[in-house]
Amino acid sequence: MARLLSVNVGLPRDVAWKGRTVHTAIWKDPVAGRCRVGRLNLDGDGQADLSGHGGEQRAVFVYQIESYRHWQEQLKRSDFVHGQFGENFTIEGLPDDAVCIGDRYEIGSALFEVTQPRVTCYRVGIRTNEPRMPALLTSSGRPGFYFRVLQEGEVGAGDEIVKVGEAKERMTVAETNALLYSPNHPRDRLERALRIEALSPGWRSSFEALLQSQRTGAASGNAGLAPAGAAHPVAPGFRRLAVTAIDHESADVLSLTLQSADGRALQTALPGQYVVLRLQRNAGSTPLFRSYSLSGALSTDRYRISVKIEPDGAAGTYLRDHVRVGDALDVSAPRGSFILQSGERPVVLLSAGIGATPVLAMLHALSAARSTRQVLWLHAVRDRQHHPFGAEVRRLILTLTRGRSHVCYSRPGSRDRTGEDFDATGRLSALVFDEVGFPRDADAYLCGPTRFMADMKEVLATLGVPQDRIHVEIFNGSESMTPAVVGGTPRPPHLPKDAADSGPLVSFARSGITAHWKASAYESILELAEACDVPVRWSCRTGVCHNCETGLVSGAVVYGPEPLDKPADGNVLVCCSRPVRDIVIDL
Repeated sequence: MARLLSVNVGLPRDVAWKGRTVHTAIWKDPVAGRCRVGRLNLDGDGQADLSGHGGEQRAVFVYQIESYRHWQEQLKRSDFVHGQFGENFTIEGLPDDAVCIGDRYEIGSALFEVTQPRVTCYRVGIRTNEPRMPALLTSSGRPGFYFRVLQEGEVGAGDEIVKVGEAKERMTVAETNALLYSPNHPRDRLERALRIEALSPGWRSSFEALLQSQRTGAASGNAGLAPAGAAHPVAPGFRRLAVTAIDHESADVLSLTLQSADGRALQTALPGQYVVLRLQRNAGSTPLFRSYSLSGALSTDRYRISVKIEPDGAAGTYLRDHVRVGDALDVSAPRGSFILQSGERPVVLLSAGIGATPVLAMLHALSAARSTRQVLWLHAVRDRQHHPFGAEVRRLILTLTRGRSHVCYSRPGSRDRTGEDFDATGRLSALVFDEVGFPRDADAYLCGPTRFMADMKEVLATLGVPQDRIHVEIFNGSESMTPAVVGGTPRPPHLPKDAADSGPLVSFARSGITAHWKASAYESILELAEACDVPVRWSCRTGVCHNCETGLVSGAVVYGPEPLDKPADGNVLVCCSRPVRDIVIDL
């Protein structure tokens, strides 16, 4: 008979880790006597990071004493105590290779249902003082599992665990865990897993993504884990393209048209994607890497990029002052996941300044398809002198049966004409959205300066636009994900302290930072990125979760530890990789 050995609870606390502060509730202590179990957690318990832990589907975490004994033997440890793995229930019996998703158990006066295996993160490594633990738990088939609470009640150490029901479709916790994290994702087993009614929504979405990737013939990678930003991977490397036209779009924006010098077709881009340029300003100097959105119509014959010339912008200044028609540039294949979604919902293209470039490509695509979708172009800029693509947008809008535009000038010039050059003075706001009839059921595509983006996301949320319909492109880097790390002031990307002057060059293309790799200072590319304050995404830091998966623009890496499942070809897991030569990362 399975038995509850210890009930463990703990509230969030701040702990020091690698020079940072982590707000976490992974420290759990045994409860004396009986404890009330509610729908979301136990009395005296809490979760610091509700995106990764807690909630109805993950109300109670369970870990087995048999797994304790396994890790004590494997790690030569004798210091583990109940709650060491962050579990609420330390139990005897119910191994992960026997318990199935959907099994129901009565403990004390409460009733529970198994919903999913545990998703491990770096915090279990902090609690056990073993950084490899997230990977070890997953690869060993001993992750533990979560209960949801079907009937609230009281539990206590010594209670028997009585099985009172099970799912019709039988799949163990260990099998479910392996189906997501191992390299093998058999279609019949994915379909079986999706028939389990008790499976939590998060795991269900992952299995649906894996199944969809098989249907569409995805060649590599784990679609169930890869973040949206790692979608649409392409082969690393650069191609020499000739500059065939240079056009001045406004006082501070110029467009370059790029074509193949050898006549070979270019890779087709998706509307909204960008390319990375490698600019070698002087022989022997460190090259510059910059990402520029494709701003023209989709074509296998030519790419158009549009560049804002900033006063202190090294790349833009170089392109303006030194690049001429007939010159050749090193250009990556199109990449990025900020792309126009198919469907019939209304489309809102929302931008400011040079942020118009990726959404302009979307407008071209809608025009070329003679789309009958409702399309609303909303753009903010200073004045006509600094307003690129005005006539081009007006022409494209006229080709759409349900196309409209609204342009705001914040400081119109004396010769700027209302109703012809622009529609209103001021900035885009909730009031403007109401006046133009913003379609609340639209997909919104948003690009522009940082402050503009923050303001517009707030307005869209106020209007009730669902988060999954707000698509965002960030020019300099990406949105970071550093779960439970608190405090500290965000800093712009910079070279690391005590930067090396030799070793492979690691270039973060979207952040505009290039630094030498220093093996004695960094365990992974992720650690170098953090030293440079390059925005990054991560959770496990050991090659399990794939949150850090991103594009490898050029070069090659070696892994250590080896990830449980490799990223898609053309992508890299920065949390557990190191460069073997100069590399360019899409961060």
